[in-house]
Amino acid sequence: MYDIPLILEDFLNYLDTIKGKSKNTVKEYYYDLRILLKYLKIRYRQVDRDTPLEDIEISDIDIDFIKRINLQDLFAFISYTDKERNNKNYTKARKVASIKSFFNYLNNIVNLIDQNPANNLETPKTDSRHPTYLTLDESRKLLDVIDGQYKERDYAIVTLFLNCGLRLSELVSIDITKIKADTLTVIGKGNKERTIYLNDACLDAIDEYLKVRPKNGKDKNALFLSKRKNRLSVRAVQHLVKKHLKNAGLDTDKYSTHKLRHTAATLMYKYGNVDIRALQQILGHESVSTTQIYTHIDDDRLRKAVKKNPLSEIKK
Repeated sequence: MYDIPLILEDFLNYLDTIKGKSKNTVKEYYYDLRILLKYLKIRYRQVDRDTPLEDIEISDIDIDFIKRINLQDLFAFISYTDKERNNKNYTKARKVASIKSFFNYLNNIVNLIDQNPANNLETPKTDSRHPTYLTLDESRKLLDVIDGQYKERDYAIVTLFLNCGLRLSELVSIDITKIKADTLTVIGKGNKERTIYLNDACLDAIDEYLKVRPKNGKDKNALFLSKRKNRLSVRAVQHLVKKHLKNAGLDTDKYSTHKLRHTAATLMYKYGNVDIRALQQILGHESVSTTQIYTHIDDDRLRKAVKKNPLSEIKK
């Protein structure tokens, strides 16, 4: 990270090693704060206003520059991301979260600044987004079409996505040694470990795959191996899922590996009689508010709940 100032590099290291944030989260903070500092160089007239953002050098930024930043600068930056970069509210809210975390670190953790300019920085309101998911019939169709040289492996992968609601990063990191009887231990967001319970479909799919899995893989612990016998990569899983979605006649612009996670959660909520707290634990959500998007997807369930009201039979 030689293109960023030491003060930002230290913060990112703090997120990684002390807070235990995932690599993807640290990368998002890196991008957000790098853009902020480049923008502020333009705002402070330290570079020409027409200088392309990618050409702006920020490695020379020091604590005196940081101490100059005020709340108006931060609001101006959020406005810039809206008007010049066409960021939606969800993306802007993430940038606000990055900024707040950075200045809280500088103010409260390492005491490099006396006042936190982000204290009153408001988060843009985000629209609640209903999850995109496969129907039960579409899910069955996807499983039915899986074929090819690696059909046992691919079938096991899609089965785990659809039954357990795994994140893509969790799936590729699965080690054989982490499967015990009907449980699987995965490392989720923030390096937090959680237990996944495997149903009969998952156990059967894994057993069938293990019969044909290469015995001399380069990564002996990795469950899912590539053609070259390495741990299957994130990109490879995305590619194979896209291929099978296409073969099932499903829209690959609409559906992805993450949508299979949504599908698992939706099917569990609709058909598994699972409460929201249990679903939160299964999916590894830190906050139940994240899980609540699945409570808005089942109108039939709500309709039946109202009809089961004991007063529903009373008529005047």
